[in-house]
Amino acid sequence: MADSTYYIVINGKQYDRKLIEIADKSVQGKGDGRISMEDAQELLAAVKDGNGYTDIEKATMEYIRDHYKFTDAADEWFRTEIRKWAATK
Repeated sequence: MADSTYYIVINGKQYDRKLIEIADKSVQGKGDGRISMEDAQELLAAVKDGNGYTDIEKATMEYIRDHYKFTDAADEWFRTEIRKWAATK
């Protein structure tokens, strides 16, 4: 079984702890509380660090998109880049 420090459980579901922590840090105490382009780039780098797009990472990004706000530019950029990258995996 994977090390539980890599995951966080929210409402009974496992999510990628690192991605949730990046999203939390992105919206706390700065700007307008949205995930910026720079934050989106950090999220994408964290997804790519394992050289694959796991089901937990997919679920985590879905959770982040549902529960955090992105700037319009960051959202469009992230969705485009993750699609292009995931298509190669």
